[in-house]
Amino acid sequence: MDRLSTGRGDPQATALESLRKPSARLAPSGGKGGSRNALPRRRTGFCRWLVLAAFLGLTPIVATAQADTREAALNSHAKRYGGGWECDWGYRNVDQLCVAVQVPPNAHLNYSGDGWQCDRSYREVNGACAVVEVPANAFLNSRGSGWECDRGYAEVGQHCVLIEVPANAYLVDSYGRKGWECDRGYAEVGQKCALIEVPANAYLVDAYGRTGWECDRGYRQADQSCVPITVPAGGYLDDSGDGWKCERGFRRSGSSCVPVKLPPHAHLARSGSDWECGRGFQRSDDSCVAVEVPQHGYLASSGRDWVCERGFVKDGGSCVALVVPAKAHLGYSGNDWTCDPGYQRQGESCAQNEG
Repeated sequence: MDRLSTGRGDPQATALESLRKPSARLAPSGGKGGSRNALPRRRTGFCRWLVLAAFLGLTPIVATAQADTREAALNSHAKRYGGGWECDWGYRNVDQLCVAVQVPPNAHLNYSGDGWQCDRSYREVNGACAVVEVPANAFLNSRGSGWECDRGYAEVGQHCVLIEVPANAYLVDSYGRKGWECDRGYAEVGQKCALIEVPANAYLVDAYGRTGWECDRGYRQADQSCVPITVPAGGYLDDSGDGWKCERGFRRSGSSCVPVKLPPHAHLARSGSDWECGRGFQRSDDSCVAVEVPQHGYLASSGRDWVCERGFVKDGGSCVALVVPAKAHLGYSGNDWTCDPGYQRQGESCAQNEG
């Protein structure tokens, strides 16, 4: 019978009916004051609702648990976390059924228990486990499903062949067939290591993939030798050591350093190899000429030009007063004007906004 029906004999219906009627246990047993153990009316009502909530809430939980149990497949168990089920160890889920994992010879169940993997020294081939055939001068790899050649041997096809190390070379761990590198001071030439001939005033270079030699500081390479760098008067070696620069106050001219000639009202520029005019002067060819500031003007921040005062505008070589029309005022820059609020610019005047 459906547990949610309210027919006769239904436990929920019985509980509901009992909550509608006053309980005989709570009725007075006699006497004016009734029983001393009688509960107050407010507390009794609260208890009734608790009983009703328990009956209404319990039934769906039980029904859900029963439904989950009915849906679980054979050879399965409830998940440890969350709802549902999962197959037992050694079984895998196939279309909501738990099917036994068929483990071939020389194999074992995997970590999760729903599949298999070959034993060490075996590898999977067409759904089976075949033995790994290790050739001479080789060993099983760390996974146990393949092999690697011993040190001093290189893999060639399915064999390990001896690496022939030439004179002045040493073995290296490499997946290539070569497997060797030349000693310091030697360079690879074909399948041999040839001595690197370092000229005078040079040193060996054998790092970052470079093998050979470089000239000492103060020398530069010329064919297969190192020749000294000639630094002129007023010059010095640069950071690279194979070139030179002129000192401050000199400039380069061919292979020499010549002094920078300063005209009157000039000083050395930041580069040290040129000059610039002082404040109030501007450069003109090889001299500094004074900046002529007109009336109502002043020197610009650069010191090599001039600008007009606020309320004046530049007109050729002079500053003329700015004409501000009615209902207008000077703008932020001071060399233009803006209409007052409620007015808009129309040509050289301000007209009142319409509307």
